[in-house]
This record gives sequence, structure tokens and C-alpha cells, in this order.
Amino acid sequence: MKKLSSGILIILSVLLIASCSRGTSQKSDAQVKDTAENFYQNPVLGGDYPDPSIFRDGGDYYMTHSSFDYYPGLLVWHSTDLINWQRVGHALHQYVGSVWAPDLIKHNNRYYIYFPAGGTNWVVTAMSPEGPWSDPIDLKLPGYIDPGHVVDHEGKRYLYLSKGYIVKLTEDGLATDGEPVFNYEGWEFPKEWSTECFCLESPKSTVKDGYYHLIVAEGGTAGPATSHMVVSARSTSPYGPFENSPYNPIVHTESRNERWWSQGHGTLVDDVDGNWWIMYHGYEKGFHTLGRQTLMLPIEWTADQWFRVPEGVKSEDLIRKPAGKTSQNGTDLSDNFDRSELGLQWQFFKLYEPERVELKDGQLVLQAKGKSFDESSPLLVNSSDRHYEVIVEYTIEDDVTAGLCLFYNEKGNMRIAVNKDQFTVFNQKSAKIRVKNELGSHGFLRILDDENEISFYYSANGTDWNRVERSIDATGFNHNVFGEFLSLRAGVYAFGEGKATFDNFIYRKR
Repeated sequence: MKKLSSGILIILSVLLIASCSRGTSQKSDAQVKDTAENFYQNPVLGGDYPDPSIFRDGGDYYMTHSSFDYYPGLLVWHSTDLINWQRVGHALHQYVGSVWAPDLIKHNNRYYIYFPAGGTNWVVTAMSPEGPWSDPIDLKLPGYIDPGHVVDHEGKRYLYLSKGYIVKLTEDGLATDGEPVFNYEGWEFPKEWSTECFCLESPKSTVKDGYYHLIVAEGGTAGPATSHMVVSARSTSPYGPFENSPYNPIVHTESRNERWWSQGHGTLVDDVDGNWWIMYHGYEKGFHTLGRQTLMLPIEWTADQWFRVPEGVKSEDLIRKPAGKTSQNGTDLSDNFDRSELGLQWQFFKLYEPERVELKDGQLVLQAKGKSFDESSPLLVNSSDRHYEVIVEYTIEDDVTAGLCLFYNEKGNMRIAVNKDQFTVFNQKSAKIRVKNELGSHGFLRILDDENEISFYYSANGTDWNRVERSIDATGFNHNVFGEFLSLRAGVYAFGEGKATFDNFIYRKR
């Protein structure tokens, strides 16, 4: 009897354990589904999308970023959920210099982007975020960067400027009305902090409950991991005096051990349920090659009308998504060239020459430029992953050299080149290895970026690949080495006399 009881107890125990295991598994599946549907993890926009400027227009959000020397510039994005983004158009088609931190706003049913470039500040306008946008208008504001638009309680318009200045605008927002006036000294962070500079810049404004909240960046945008930060102050007048927030810095990398470095340059936005968020940028540790990526954190308002990131919330966390209708993700970089116009993912470097591009029979025909790669002004996409490959089919004319590249600037780049004689891998200006071209004028090229370890390939059919040694380490291809605040981008190029034809450009995360 005792033996029987023991056996029954053992069976019951096994059944209980199995039942508990099934319950745990079901709960885990539900948790996984909840995480996928209701949570996000930074970055919200991977790749080099720094200095985000964002606003909500009803149930829609629009955002733009610094575009530097990539043209067409000022790419405008649209979302309905702040997580998934789609490109809608470029606002700048005329080269005016390297475009730094812009401010995208809506005022009286018209859209404006204020931005610095070429030693002055500019504005473009449109009746729709999709464009068409006006030609750039010079505001004749030399010596300042990062304009931020603000409207006072009487409807008068101003621009906050770098170094703590403000200037009044005309009613139409297309010219200044007077000289810049100093209005804010900034927040003195502890001297023992490891930063790049004081660098009071990127002023943005949120007007709420009678206060003008000024959101600025300090500490320098690159350099040490702990350099950059978001700082806040408020006043009852756009001219100040401003009181610094007791919660400064609002966003800051505190240690080299964190995933996101040099976090800063924030803009506030509210969602359709009245919750608030801060959109800003940061470098991913070990992957400065990707540039400053767009990040987002929730914001809470205190009883005395200051704002802060909720205690314990970190940029590397899983975070519950904002309210809003789910958007489709439109960040794909691949292109089969079957449209009548070049895809919005493409930009030239420095020289905007759309006349060099012809889309014909589902192919990209690119007019060669210059006598060397340095003069070729490559056509680039904004690489966004730690581990990816790019593949393209090519056809070249006899006197053309073409290829695939990973391009930071004229000094910092690597590439595989093909001409009628050979395949060559270059690191910057140095040829690393040459292989005889036995494929003729047509073939396929491939670059694999395996967490900054770069390898190069060619193929006759796009399936069987021949690796061209050697591999290159790309870790140092970033602003701290080469300057200019850029990123390592994938693209195609052609130089010499004639044209190169490219088909089915593939960018694939691996």
C-alpha cells in the first residue's frame, strides 16, 4: 500500500511539473508576442541620421536630419508611430555646402526647414512635407549654426542660434528682423567630466504651460564616449532669463560600458495620447562607422513642469512603444531600378549631378566622372547595420573603371574596382591586390561588411563568388579619425570615358 502511494505521488509530481512547464511556455510565448508588438529597442532609425528634428502634424510625424555633403539633401521622413519610418522626399536640390543640424516645423499651414550650410543659415518652404520645396533662401546669418524656430504668445517668430543667441524673424519667416541677441549661457557641467568641448549648440524649443523650454546640446558631438549631452532650461519669455533644469543632463552617456556613446542633440515630440518623447542621436559602441543613429526615449513631466527621462529607463532597454497607428517600414536600401526616377535612398557626395543618371530598361546607367576615384562623386546609400552585404550586377564600357565602394570621404574609403583588364581592391588610395579580369565587360560585385571586417568578391553569375584578398578593418573610418561628421556608406561609382550600367543593387542585412 505504501509502495502504491509512493508511485502515485511520483506520477502526480511528474504531471504537475509538466503542467507547470506548459504554463510557463505559454506565458513565455505570450510575452514574446507582446514584446514584438508593443515594445521597441533603439535605434528607431539605424544608420547615419544625426541631429533629428521632428514634429507631429495630427496623427502624422515628420522628421529630417543633418545631410552634410550628401545631395540631394534634407531627406524628409514620415511615420504614424514614431518607430517605423518611410522616406517622402528631399527638400534640398541645390548645393549650398555641408548641411548641419536643421529644424523642420509647421507654421500657419506652411512647412519650413531652417538649416546652416556654407557659413550662413538658410530656409526652404513647402505646402506639403513631400514637397515641392522652394529654392533655399539665405537668411544672412553668418557665424551661427543649428537654428531652432520658436513662436511667442503673440505669434512673433524667432530663431534660437548656437552659442546662446536668438534673432527675431519677419512675419513670413523668410528673413531676419534685427541682429542676434545673447540670451542663454548654458549649463556648466562638472569640469571632471570627459568631454570634447563646451559647445553650446542645437537649440530647439518646446512651448508648454506658459514656459519656453530650451533644449540644447553641450559637450561636443564626438570625441570621448561621455562627451555629448542634452541640456534643458526654461523661461517665460523667448529672450530669457533662463533657469536651468534640476534634471540636467536630460540625456547623457555616463560610461564607456554603455551601448550608446555621445548621446545628445534632442527634440521633444508628443504622441496622439499626450505622451512625450525625446528624439536624439548617438554612436553605437564599436560601430562609429555607422555614424550617429536616431534614438528615442520616453519623457515625463514633473508636478512643477520640468521634464526628464523616467528614472531607470536606459537607451539600450526594451521600451513600450508610443501611441499611434502602426506605420510600414520604408527603410530598405535595395534598388532594382524599375522606377522612372532614382530612389530616395540614393545621394551623391558633394556634387549633385542628376544628369549623370539615366534609368532605362530597369537598369541604372551612370555617366563616368573624372579620371580617378577621387573625382568620381559616388552614388551612395546610408548603410545601417553591423553585418551586411551589398551586391550589384555591372556592365562597363572599354574606357571606364567602375565598382562598389564603402565611402566615408575622399581620404577614407575602400572599394573593389573593375575595368577591362583587372579587378583591384583599394584601401584609401592604396591598391591592396589585383586580379586579372577574365569576365570581360559584364559580371557581379559584392562587398561583405562583417562587423567592420570588410571582404570583396566578384562573380560571373552572381552565385559563385571569387574572393579578392585582402580583408580590411574599417573600425577607424569615422569622425574621430577623418573629421566631417560622416559615416561609411555603400555605393557605386564610375570614372573614365563612357558609362557603367548597374542592375539589381542589393543591400542585405546578414
